[in-house]
Amino acid sequence: MADDNKPIHELRFEAAVKVIRSLPPNGSVQPSDDMMLKFYSYYNQATQGPCDIPNPGFWDTVGKVKWGGMELLGRNAKGGSHDRLC
Repeated sequence: MADDNKPIHELRFEAAVKVIRSLPPNGSVQPSDDMMLKFYSYYNQATQGPCDIPNPGFWDTVGKVKWGGMELLGRNAKGGSHDRLC
């Protein structure tokens, strides 16, 4: 099996992503917007690396919030957020 060679933190990361993505939109478990922003930020940093995009424009309020969440995580290398997400 291909997963046998993956480090445990990658397996836990993939499991956490699967759980978050499988939450039903109107289910009994609804993470807060702040929690979802943390998930989004950690996921992006773990899969893409540090935030290297410019700050979105004034009218892109959702983009600004997401950018701010990623920027707060600092300059951790790609994959550095696996452990923090799970």
